[in-house]
Parts: sequence; C-alpha cells; structure tokens
Amino acid sequence: MPKICILTAAPDYFEDLGPPRLTYQRLLGDDISFRHWTDPGDLAEYDLVLPLLVWGYQRDCPRWFALLDQLEQQQIKIANPVSVLRWNSDKSYLLALEKAGVAVVPTMISAALTTNDITDAAQKFCTDQLVIKPPISGGADGTYRLQKDQPLPEDIAGKTMLIQPFQPAIAQEGEYSLFYFGGTFSHAILKRPADGDFRVQEFLGGSETGADCPEGAQGLAVSACQAAEQILGIETLLYTRVDMLRDPEGNFRLMELELIEPSLFFQHAADEGALFASAISVYLT
Repeated sequence: MPKICILTAAPDYFEDLGPPRLTYQRLLGDDISFRHWTDPGDLAEYDLVLPLLVWGYQRDCPRWFALLDQLEQQQIKIANPVSVLRWNSDKSYLLALEKAGVAVVPTMISAALTTNDITDAAQKFCTDQLVIKPPISGGADGTYRLQKDQPLPEDIAGKTMLIQPFQPAIAQEGEYSLFYFGGTFSHAILKRPADGDFRVQEFLGGSETGADCPEGAQGLAVSACQAAEQILGIETLLYTRVDMLRDPEGNFRLMELELIEPSLFFQHAADEGALFASAISVYLT
C-alpha cells in the first residue's frame, strides 16, 4: 500500500481538524498519516504528500515558503506540485490568468496601499464599493469591504494589497465553487454569506448547499484550469476548486483558483469523494 501523508494546520489553529481528518481516512485508508505543516519532520518515507489541510499558512509566510523550498530540494512527491503551491500562494496569479484570457474579477495591486489607490480603483472600476484583501491570505484574513471615502483600516494601510470592485451577486445569488479531480468534474456548491456580510466562510456565518452548474460555469472553470496548467507547465492538476460569481452583466468571473488547501465539500458530491480517491490512486501509478 502506498504511504500517504496529509499536512495539517498547526496544533493551535482555531478550526476543528477532526471532521476532515475522518473524511480523508474514509477515502484514503485509516493508515494515512497526518503531520503539522509547521513541523512535519522527515517526509522522505512517503509516496505522496498532500497539503490539503495546511490551513493558516498565510499567517507565517516565511515558514511556508521555506517548507516549499525544502520539499523541492528533497524532491518529495507532493500534489499539487511545489511549483503550483508557490504560484497559488499569492493571489496576484489572477493577473496572470487574466493575461491568459480568463475572465477574472477585475483586480488591481497596490504595493503600499493609500487612500489615493482607493480613489483610483473606484474611478477605474466605476464603483464606490471595493473589496481589499492581502495577496497572500486565506479564510478572509485581512479582507475588507470599503466605501471609497472610508478611512483605511490601520492593519492594511501601507501594505501590499489587492483591490477589486465589490460584486453585488455575492449577496444576491452567492458564490459557486466547482471541484475537479484529475481534470474531471466532480460536483458544485453554492456558498452564501450571512445577512449583511460578503464573506462566505462558515465560521463567519456563511452557508453552502449542493448545486447544479449554471450555464457558463464549467466553461470558465475549464479555461481557468487549462490556463494555469499551461502557465505552470504541468499536465493536469490533481485537485482544483474553482470559485466564481456573476458580474453585474450576469457573466461568470473567477474569484479564486484554489490549489493548495481548499475545503472540498465531499458531502455534496454524488459519489461522496470516490472520484477524488480514484484520482489519487491514478496519480500514484
């Protein structure tokens, strides 16, 4: 039997890792190992390392990128590969995908955020409502919805930040996530924020339901995956979550391409994750 290790969040991380651990044991076998990404030890004994639960890596970027360097130097077999993880860690990849022709949520980057940047973005995007987020982030850390005349929160002023126009569809319809394993579509969900919020994370009051793919959703997801694979020079991503919503004109736009530690919501998959397990098996052959 192949030896598989899943990297997890640090011991003091606030979310409960128990349920996803049980899910991965169900899918991949009770003998899989779990190690904290912050101190994983020697991983050379494993046939495959999966960073599926490295939640919170954005809170210690130097350690995260040092780990990726170490995995690369030791030629540890990890999926998605280190080159993918490094690229996907910084959300400026959205600009690379946009350049490749993928319809993304319009995005600007400020190297040191000022109120002038907010004014410029509001003018460029023709909106008074903006979303500001760090380029390396997760779980909505450091993410704000601002009116153009609001003062900058102290924790983001002067920092490198992404600026995007607020998308009203997040509250009106929600955010779709499509899941692909070994390049094959598995399932989709629709995530909605709590009333008055724009963040869809469950611990912030968001919720999700299983969903059929609306027209145009899979087309965008496939184009985003293919563009990423071409940019990175790889054949097929092992696992992918594609987050998208509609713009004011009703067209789907990519919010994020999650290739590191996405929640995969197997409870909404018709096969309860069997395709994922099969993709892992094929990857190991």
